Amino acid sequence: MQQTYIFHVTGMHCKACIMMIESELQDLPNITHVKVSLKTHSTEVTGDFGDKNPESIAEELTKVLAKHKYSLSVEKQSQAKNWRDFSTAIPAAAIFIAIFYLLQKIGIVNLINTSEVSYGTAFIVGIIASLSTCMAVVGGLLLSMSATFAKEGDKIRPQILFHTGRILAFFILGGVIGEIGSAFQLNTTSTFVLGLIIGIVMLILGINLLDIFPWAKRLQPGMPKFLAKHAIGITELNHTLTPALVGIATFFLPCGFTQSMQIYTLSTGSFLTGGLTMLAFALGTLPVLAAISFSSFSIQQSSKAGIFFKTAGLIVITFAIFNLTNSLAVVGIIPPVFNF
Repeated sequence: MQQTYIFHVTGMHCKACIMMIESELQDLPNITHVKVSLKTHSTEVTGDFGDKNPESIAEELTKVLAKHKYSLSVEKQSQAKNWRDFSTAIPAAAIFIAIFYLLQKIGIVNLINTSEVSYGTAFIVGIIASLSTCMAVVGGLLLSMSATFAKEGDKIRPQILFHTGRILAFFILGGVIGEIGSAFQLNTTSTFVLGLIIGIVMLILGINLLDIFPWAKRLQPGMPKFLAKHAIGITELNHTLTPALVGIATFFLPCGFTQSMQIYTLSTGSFLTGGLTMLAFALGTLPVLAAISFSSFSIQQSSKAGIFFKTAGLIVITFAIFNLTNSLAVVGIIPPVFNF
């Protein structure tokens, strides 16, 4: 007999989580419908669960989602905001920003002006992205794929194919976006609008990373649902080249950091510049993703996870404010605020 239950979800961070949870639960033979809401952090599940009570069903489904760090419950779970994490996160972020300022002066990186993002900046953004809750979805896909191939005794080759496919895809597809941008003549107004979009996206990402304003998660932009769903669906293929395809598919997952770099890449108007920018970003994410591949490394599982995310959030918010104010100053809406 088909019955519908609504469960509360713990562990959701962004729109990619919706895709991941729906994909995992819809694969179960006794479930016919799943709808996840980031707004209410809940999921509506329809299926034949026999005579099991809601608590037992939630426990059973949690076992399926546990590998992605999600859990279901009948009662809404209160989430501690851990304000004390800021006592460490604020000075850590200040030190990082001071170092970044020095690199900015030297000319190695440039995130203060989004019209001139350097490869060094793209690499650093990649590092920050890999430490974010958003990139945890990519890590979840990687772990799922790894577990499938590990059962067949193949542990190393899939990892190499995944990372090779991901890096090549980011270079080639980044180049394609840059080439598309060459078809448009970006004037001052267009450049301002793109810079403003990047700044707003980064501001939303930073606020989300602080994990103290649940409403902000709904504001984060996402890749079209059908693209993200197909990207996640590739992990279900059982083929020699599946790991490489999964790596390529990560380019299309709804990660705000990836999208902000893609928006910038459009403004380069060059295949080579666009490709190298996205390549630098992908290389920045490589160390953490490689650690996930070959170990049990997981920032989310760490006791210091809150400090990691809040530090990254403060850094991203600072960069977003720099970009927004400088973008507004360039077009004369406000006088220059920061002199870098």
